[in-house]
Amino acid sequence: MTLNMNKRFTGFMLAMVVASLLGCASTATQEGTGEYVDDTVITSKVMAAFIGESSLKAGEINVETFKGIVQLSGFVSSSDDERKAVELARSVKGVKSVKDDMRLK
Repeated sequence: MTLNMNKRFTGFMLAMVVASLLGCASTATQEGTGEYVDDTVITSKVMAAFIGESSLKAGEINVETFKGIVQLSGFVSSSDDERKAVELARSVKGVKSVKDDMRLK
C-alpha cells in the first residue's frame, strides 16, 4: 500500500515538474536579447544601404526587422525604386526574407 502511494506521489511530482518546464518555454512572438540586437543591426544596415542609394528617399521608407524578416513600408516614387529597395534589403547579411508593404506615391 505504501509503495503504491509512493509511485503515485512520484508520478504526480514528475507531472508537475514537466508542466512547470513547459511553462518556461519561449513563445514564437518574442525575441531573446541576442535576436533583438541582431535585428537592430540588420535594420541599421538596411537603412544605411537606402541612404547610400541616391535614387531612394530613405526617409520615406520604414524598416522593421523581426527574427531576420525585414518589413518595408512607406512610400516610393516608382516601381523601380520599390524593386531597388527590396533588392538592397535582401542583400544585407542576416536577412532571411523581405516583406514589401511599400506604396507608390
